[in-house]
Amino acid sequence: MLTRRALVAASAAGMASASVPLAAWSLPARTLSFPRDHGAHPELRTEWWYITGHASTLTSDHREFGFQLTFFRTRVDATQAMQSKFAAQQLIFAHAAVTDIQGQKLWHDQRIARAGFGVAVASTQDTQLKLNDWTLQRDTAEPSRYNASLPATDFALQLQMNETQPLMLQGQNGLSRKGPEVRQASYYYSHPQLNTRGKITLRGQAFDVAGKAWLDHEWSEELLHPDAQGWDWIGMNLDDGSALTAFQLRTASGGAIWDGGSFRSAKGALTIFKRGDVTFKPVRRWTSPLTQASYPVEWQVLTPTESYTVKAVIDKQELDSRASTGAVYWEGLSELINSQGHRVGRGYLEMTGYAAALRL
Repeated sequence: MLTRRALVAASAAGMASASVPLAAWSLPARTLSFPRDHGAHPELRTEWWYITGHASTLTSDHREFGFQLTFFRTRVDATQAMQSKFAAQQLIFAHAAVTDIQGQKLWHDQRIARAGFGVAVASTQDTQLKLNDWTLQRDTAEPSRYNASLPATDFALQLQMNETQPLMLQGQNGLSRKGPEVRQASYYYSHPQLNTRGKITLRGQAFDVAGKAWLDHEWSEELLHPDAQGWDWIGMNLDDGSALTAFQLRTASGGAIWDGGSFRSAKGALTIFKRGDVTFKPVRRWTSPLTQASYPVEWQVLTPTESYTVKAVIDKQELDSRASTGAVYWEGLSELINSQGHRVGRGYLEMTGYAAALRL
């Protein structure tokens, strides 16, 4: 969701201005259309395609990894009237990360380029994303499959992710509120429970892996309320085939400006959480030695369907993306534990606004 991540990208692209009329920021309810809405929406300011997952090696050594890859697109308002092909009208960012559980290490890399000239591409027709040698594409021969190739510094991701369930529209039929004002909203859908196979490479050592992934695609003109410091978000694939999303946007004092999410059962029954349905209560914190930011790496998350504990598999999963999006935030593989104390799933926890207030 909120990722949430691309917001961070829009924040960093300080070239984007507030020149869009306020009235244009109210997103109309509309029926999402596919495959068109798998593609980019350059008329809106901010967009991201975000994949997280967990995978294990297929050999007896049973290594386990978390992985994350995100492509962002942001419109640069100040250059929209320029006619030159060299004008940076759209910027493309990308992040990739691997959590090595046994090695207790997070590997992270990032890219940034202006769209165009075949270097950075975000197709408007389907999910066809390219940033130098990093790619994320829906397979033209197998539209239910996503292919990702991200050779990074000291690590690489080469993954195929296959749909096992229909996509999930977040909010009200894909229009997801993110604040008390109607303009704070996004178009948003998820693809949970993606069967994943491929290779994860760490410093030249390749591991054949299989696991589960989660895809979010979200696009918006405005998301953050002026009083928002940041957000906390989870996307969890449950072992029984269910899928859970929950988020809150926080003030500087830690109060919730807005919250929401969804739960879809293994049988397909969808529950959309309303404002006030979700509560995040911090349980344990970790302080980053790099930034001195204090992150809650264990939470109690209360939802209408269940009370959960969300616990990071390793604490040190802070990402320093100041070379691309300009932000520092925590994003990492975590376990989902039910009220009886049983682990029922895995997924990703994201926390922004702890190192510094997020400003878009």
